[in-house]
Amino acid sequence: MIRKIVPDVISGQTLCTIRPEDTVRTAARLMRERKVAAVLVMDAERLVGIITERDMTARVIAAGLNPEISTARDIMTADPDTLSPDHTAADAIRMMKLHNYRHLPVVDGAPGGQKKVVGMVSVRDLYAVYNTELEQDLAHRNAFIYGESYGASA
Repeated sequence: MIRKIVPDVISGQTLCTIRPEDTVRTAARLMRERKVAAVLVMDAERLVGIITERDMTARVIAAGLNPEISTARDIMTADPDTLSPDHTAADAIRMMKLHNYRHLPVVDGAPGGQKKVVGMVSVRDLYAVYNTELEQDLAHRNAFIYGESYGASA
């Protein structure tokens, strides 16, 4: 089965966003409150960046920045790669593996036109999809081997 990012992997997400001028402390608090590992940086309705736990570690803590005065703009990954809702889970995994990402924003809209952020897919989301798929496959195999489907039909 081909699983599309929306609705098979993510759907109905509440976006976790901050503005480029918000402080790093604001981003960290939001991540803690929402129990997420990444936030989208939005300038009005336009995606301008992403901040992840890795960014917090490498670009703030390791660099010795003050989270009270450093801004999201200072540490974000600007113009991040994105997926469309029609991309598949396999597409997301390939992109994450190729670029060593753990989170990818999902953006809907025509190339060159207005684009709208509709969610964020994480490696954890993809793991959950494939784990469920494997469990279902195992249940079907067990039913075939041990259940009514076993044996020849008359």
